[in-house]
Amino acid sequence: MSRTLYSYFRSSAAFRVRIALGLKGLDYDYAAVNIFPGVDEQKSDKYRRMNPQGRVPFLVDGDLSLGQSPAILEYLEEAYPSPALLPESLAARARVRQLMNIITCDIHPLNNLAVLGELKSRFGADDAATQDWYRHWIKVGFTALEAIMAESPGTYTHGHTVTLADVCLVPQVWNARRFNLPLDDFPHIVAADAACRELPAFQAAMPEQQPDAPKA
Repeated sequence: MSRTLYSYFRSSAAFRVRIALGLKGLDYDYAAVNIFPGVDEQKSDKYRRMNPQGRVPFLVDGDLSLGQSPAILEYLEEAYPSPALLPESLAARARVRQLMNIITCDIHPLNNLAVLGELKSRFGADDAATQDWYRHWIKVGFTALEAIMAESPGTYTHGHTVTLADVCLVPQVWNARRFNLPLDDFPHIVAADAACRELPAFQAAMPEQQPDAPKA
């Protein structure tokens, strides 16, 4: 069955899906979509005919075409259940989803390119102001994540097994470092990120490893 991921190397949402595909051992073709402002390949008529929302990631898995990284992650977990990226117990699964949603629902939507573009074009924010905005919302979300993780510390974001919470965490930590957010106040987050980065699936999914990443 053919499988294609439409991705941009620096998209944290696409980064999540790359990690999950790697953890599941699923091969895929990488289709680069350059979403950098001024290029905007995601806005082309051709891409929007396939994906009306005009964003990445977008996964084509056989007859299924699907956008939105949380939906893709849940689909991959149900369609390819081994290895499992959600715990067995109902309470643990709910906790993992809580951690995921702090990132995917609270941090990321406020910091995506569309929002940053609106801050600049409609409200006159300069680069320094938009970067301060970016750091602020990561810090707010990470403060909550750190407190929840400290209640039940483990090797990873939840316990001692990689879950979808880690799949979402590592791209957000990558962004935090990119925007120079100090991480001294988040030792559990830093430790979980470091543990994940030891795993091949996380290493292969890193932005700098993607075919559309700028060459040094």
